[in-house]
Amino acid sequence: MARRMQFNRPTKRRAKAKIRTKKKDPIFVDGQRPRPMYVDYKDVDLLRKLTNRQGKIIGRRKNGCTAASQHAVTKAIKRARFMALMSYTGE
Repeated sequence: MARRMQFNRPTKRRAKAKIRTKKKDPIFVDGQRPRPMYVDYKDVDLLRKLTNRQGKIIGRRKNGCTAASQHAVTKAIKRARFMALMSYTGE
């Protein structure tokens, strides 16, 4: 019988676990939730932080919003665009 040659196989290495810090919701002010959930469409400075340079709305996972506050942010941005407070295309 022929002998098999054994090669050194690279061992599988585990990736280091990243420590994830929880993102803070930009809508909450000092941990206080506005009741009812409402984002003012006239607060253009806050809404510009939640859009990118092309004018697209940043997703919930990137900006740290909860689902309810992201829904309110989306409505506020669309209202601000319609009222010509923000541009549709960005800069």
